[in-house]
Amino acid sequence: MNIPEMVHHMAGESKDAARRLGALSREVKDRVILRVADLLAERQAQIQAANRQDVDAARAQGMAAAFLDRLTLSDQVFTSMIKGLKEVAALPDPVGAVTGMWVRPNGLKVGRQRIPLGVIGFIYESRPNVTVDAAALCLKSGNSVILKGGKEALHSNLALARVMQDALSEAGVPQAAIQVIPSVAREATLELLKQDELVDLIIPRGGEGLIRFVAEHSRIPVLKHYKGVCHIFVDESADLDMAEEVCFNAKVQRPGVCNAMETLLVHAAVAPSFLPRMFARYRKANVELRGCPRTREIDAQAVPAQAEDWGAEFLDLILAVKVVDDLDGALDHIARYSSNHTEAILTRDYGRAQRFLTEVDSSVVLVNASTRFNDGGELGLGAEIGINTSKLHAFGPMGLEELTTTKFIVYGDGQIRT
Repeated sequence: MNIPEMVHHMAGESKDAARRLGALSREVKDRVILRVADLLAERQAQIQAANRQDVDAARAQGMAAAFLDRLTLSDQVFTSMIKGLKEVAALPDPVGAVTGMWVRPNGLKVGRQRIPLGVIGFIYESRPNVTVDAAALCLKSGNSVILKGGKEALHSNLALARVMQDALSEAGVPQAAIQVIPSVAREATLELLKQDELVDLIIPRGGEGLIRFVAEHSRIPVLKHYKGVCHIFVDESADLDMAEEVCFNAKVQRPGVCNAMETLLVHAAVAPSFLPRMFARYRKANVELRGCPRTREIDAQAVPAQAEDWGAEFLDLILAVKVVDDLDGALDHIARYSSNHTEAILTRDYGRAQRFLTEVDSSVVLVNASTRFNDGGELGLGAEIGINTSKLHAFGPMGLEELTTTKFIVYGDGQIRT
């Protein structure tokens, strides 16, 4: 088969498998997930050998150390994958849950019941461990999944797919419930995005370029976030000792992720006392500081911020800093430059905290906590397949429940409409 025929065939098989998955019991789904965990442990050496082919090829192409780190299935990554599978198996099964029931005047009992979305196309970049994470979440939520990983991880992803399909087969579940497209061609991605009669949802996970490419070419609904331009506003009433700890964590703990703070906004009343101590700590951590003119009046060593810095996702030890007059100034700045990902206010004023929560239009809004908490596991979802900053049909981290929708169920006793 050529690539269009192959992808169409896979999508058709996935559609057929989805019908079976929607009726599977939790016991069967959990048994498959736990069997995948066992097989990963048993076949770790084989999978790591396949992974070394990918890593060696990427190294020969001169890929950066951070890229190679994301690509490598180390012993630590295997431990994490196995732990994650066991955690997913332990989560409640959302499928079949009735979320509400009411009785109409004519006696009809009307309710909403959670059901799988159907077939999910998952398009992602270099981390092969995401293959297992995404597949487990889709299976547990009753969805079949077609996985299209980056070309750099093809051998790794195919090895992982074999493990998962063996576990499905042992349980009598169609292997097409979890498929990896065995092609590195961009044409394969484009063909997947055309399967609107067979695939129900596309979830891209990776850099802004990948997500914009998927959104531009897809005939299928896409859940996406282009980038994480995350803000923290230090209010005049903030506990400055706490603010220092939170702001340091939000920028420095892991700067290369989408929920790291990229812009720090500081109330003018506390900027002269807060910024010198904060900047001293940042500089010890090698953070490059880019400040507005008012920031540079307080600290002349700060690099002058450029217009493009305010909307930038640096994903690095770089921070844009702006002094604002008040809460209104912070809200205006966030409304203009936010990517609707994550924003936080540090304050002891209840009214300002509540106003910030109400008016900031982002997927996660925090009071007195680090932006790094925008994560499915940290928010109690157990696991996530990604973070969505578009509002349909889920907003924020997507766990098992967000991989389902609801249908109406109606119990009658012979009622007819008049």
